[in-house]
Amino acid sequence: MSEQSRPAKLGRVATYAGRSLEVLRGMILDGTLSPAERLNEVHLSQALGISRGPLREAIQRLASEGLVEAVPHRGVYVRSFSARELSDLYELRIALETHAVRLAARYAPQQRIDELGSMLDETESSMGTHATGAYPEDPDFHARLVRLAANPPLVEALTDVGRKIRLARARSAHQPRRARTALDEHREILAALVARDGEGAAAKLEAHLTSSLNNALAVLRAAEPD
Repeated sequence: MSEQSRPAKLGRVATYAGRSLEVLRGMILDGTLSPAERLNEVHLSQALGISRGPLREAIQRLASEGLVEAVPHRGVYVRSFSARELSDLYELRIALETHAVRLAARYAPQQRIDELGSMLDETESSMGTHATGAYPEDPDFHARLVRLAANPPLVEALTDVGRKIRLARARSAHQPRRARTALDEHREILAALVARDGEGAAAKLEAHLTSSLNNALAVLRAAEPD
């Protein structure tokens, strides 16, 4: 290979690996690939239309993110989480996210806070009037809330924790009966934020996340074998 052609080829490999990472991460987080499921490289490379080199690079990235794990002599599996691990993740999330909402109450421009309120209005409309309407995943209230803190390292840390929690909650993330309650709790957090009450917003947020944890733990424990 000539020196002139090498950068272009390396760029293509990096692009393939990057796209594979996005697709594989999405398949894991949306439940297409289930917790504890083994990743079949042959099937995945055929499905994604790429060679196994970029695929393996993407899998290594997912391992560094804590979404998959390699088991010696057995292969790579989508990670599953115990109740203890889920509780630990939520403990970290609560500490980081309540700090973020305190910063947001202090520094966020009013226009950005108003946009968060408009997003909740759109969310409610998309859910409909029925109590069984599911809470849409996108746009994400919590992701937008954290970005109001204008602290990139904090956003990055919470993004990493959030991915793990989303995977750990794969069985409980789409429970319509909690959707309306979650929306009401989001509005309470927003109301405190509008009032620039950082401590009040943090307390509402902690109560909301604790309720989310308890719900996820109940589902997780119910699914565990006796």
